[in-house]
Amino acid sequence: MKKILVISSGTVGEHFINRVIEAHTNENIYYIVQTKEKEFENASPARFKFYEFDPTSLYKLSNLLKMEFIQVIIAMDSQIDVENTIKNIRSVKKQLRIVVLNFWNMQSEASNVVLVNTNEILASRLLDYLPNVPVIAQNVGVGEGEIMEVLVPFGSSFVYRHIGAIEQKNWRIVAIYRDRKLVMPSRRRMIQPNDTLLLVGEPAVLKSVYRAIKRELGQFPEPFGTNLMLYIDMNIINHKTITELVNQAVYVHEKFNHDLIIKVVNPGNIEILEYIKSLRTFNIIVNIKYDNLNIRSTFLNDVSRYHVGLVIVSCEMFADYYVRNSLYEVHLPVLKLSKKSLSGVKDVSLILSDNRDLEKISATIFDISEQLNLNIELYNYMNEHQENREQVIEHFNNLSTIFSKSIKIYNESDNPIRRLKRKENFIQILPFTNKLTQRHIFSLFSTDSEKLYHKLDEYTQIFIPVQI
Repeated sequence: MKKILVISSGTVGEHFINRVIEAHTNENIYYIVQTKEKEFENASPARFKFYEFDPTSLYKLSNLLKMEFIQVIIAMDSQIDVENTIKNIRSVKKQLRIVVLNFWNMQSEASNVVLVNTNEILASRLLDYLPNVPVIAQNVGVGEGEIMEVLVPFGSSFVYRHIGAIEQKNWRIVAIYRDRKLVMPSRRRMIQPNDTLLLVGEPAVLKSVYRAIKRELGQFPEPFGTNLMLYIDMNIINHKTITELVNQAVYVHEKFNHDLIIKVVNPGNIEILEYIKSLRTFNIIVNIKYDNLNIRSTFLNDVSRYHVGLVIVSCEMFADYYVRNSLYEVHLPVLKLSKKSLSGVKDVSLILSDNRDLEKISATIFDISEQLNLNIELYNYMNEHQENREQVIEHFNNLSTIFSKSIKIYNESDNPIRRLKRKENFIQILPFTNKLTQRHIFSLFSTDSEKLYHKLDEYTQIFIPVQI
């Protein structure tokens, strides 16, 4: 049995003793010192020993300290009494661990004196009641935010998503609270509005997840980043198409209303460079590198420096195997522009596959379609494998109700790629997964519509990473 000394005076000390009595632990024996005796109901005589004396008296306290205590807890309402009590304890037991309830912002350099600041505790607890601030478990684990509680608002991108379709890398949904009842999560469980999710994971990752859960339409490219970057490698792109490429990027910049960075490497045409420089404004930044560079040597630094959330490239650049892999490695959305004008686009087109990756990026799809004022079309190639696709369709129908945005669903017996090639113009959105980084030759005999994305190269495509 471990002996713990509790020195108490005042209301907070009394509350603490009551909580200890209610804890129902039989592992400890508590020796309670009070300056004024107070009786506590349900205090077991076998576990609680009460004393009434002034702990600032060295003579009286030293007699009690002849026993071997593993810890002292001080909850007193006078700073002078606390300081003298600590001094008395130190004169008898120099290494005994002391935990002090600190009302006065006291400071101590001793490693075995723990000062529990009441102002910080109260402020932190009040912070938990603010809207749009994550509730972090402070007395569980290491208390750095690895356990978080998040309320899912009605317009959240997580509403009506199946837990199995949410990419959970370095974090997990471990519990759902619905109508003040615990609901255990499963892959087929669907998140409802006003659910409270209990999350466990790396603190930095959970902060990103929190922002993603609270995000509503009109925020893209958040939470991936803030700004747009048009990346031009003049060794790869046909110089005759660069001017139109830049104009389309400026159009996207105006639609999303975020800063645009035009990054040019390996410049080789003075006239084009002068045109790009002429576009400089407060919201359009031009960065030209005259050294011979490749995307891998500069891309990561540029993304971090400008807090990029959407990368814009040409069809030729995305077709380059090494460029495509570099784009994938940063886990950012990529807008691959084509020769077709964006201003005439009316639809966002999605081809359902046998996986559920489209459900993982559904909120981003609705966000993009809302900001560009586009309709959403789902193309379902009818075959024997329909279970996953039906769940994705269910999810998109639910989101269309939430965001008051209609969608069209086409059940196709023919290959949807052939159907789309007959459309005049549209934007295709695809999950940006590792299989898109493979060389095109490996997809020649594939039936996976995502691997065959290059069959629709003549149209604008947006690739969204499935990870948050």
